[in-house]
Amino acid sequence: MTKEFRLPPFDLRLAMDTLAAKDPQLAPLIKETEEFRIEAHGSDSPYEILLECIAYQSISGKAAATIFGRIKALGSDGRPPSPEQMLKLGKPVLRKAGLSGAKVLAMKDLAQKTIDGVVPTLEQAERLSDEELVERLVSVRGIGAWTVEMFLIFRLGRPDVLPIHDLGVKKGWSITYGKKHMPKPKELLAFGERWRPYRTLASWYMWRACQRAGNAAMRKIRPAKLRKRKHKSAKPKRPTRKHV
Repeated sequence: MTKEFRLPPFDLRLAMDTLAAKDPQLAPLIKETEEFRIEAHGSDSPYEILLECIAYQSISGKAAATIFGRIKALGSDGRPPSPEQMLKLGKPVLRKAGLSGAKVLAMKDLAQKTIDGVVPTLEQAERLSDEELVERLVSVRGIGAWTVEMFLIFRLGRPDVLPIHDLGVKKGWSITYGKKHMPKPKELLAFGERWRPYRTLASWYMWRACQRAGNAAMRKIRPAKLRKRKHKSAKPKRPTRKHV
């Protein structure tokens, strides 16, 4: 099924113009690459979105799509099992669908936290701040900050999210600003202050920089420099008396 995309809920043209004025090195990317879009699956609840995220973790997209298709078949009306249905499904059934033991536990925890109200509905999520959503959703087993950041960017279209641990954003930064090494997360966070309040859009153009540069250029970028530890110079040994 082909994904559909739509404009984000903020003024994209204003954001693009503001970012280009604040950071002239982004101007060519903004002018020459595709504009930011978010996924148009507005009917999907955070529960369903995160359920899919868990299925896709650490395996190829093709394998994950197959497994998630089997999970959806355990639900009704072509949708994944509801939280209540997920809690009733036995571990052997979910393992047979292709899930690892860890993913079974993660999906069960997601279902329980959705019932408990920790995982919000889509309407509730739209009213919560970025910080509140991150705090709530990372409490789910198997859901980390990066997964929540992708949800904030590509499903909710939040304008000021900067995924400082994302490999593509870090490599895109190195390409855009002519660096041989990727930045450390703290360095990227500090640099990104110039992009506020449109750090989502800047992240998007970091990904576009990678896309435009190609794999050969990406492979040349080295990991972040590690700070060299200063070794304490060895104290000179006391001279020993020579015995005659």
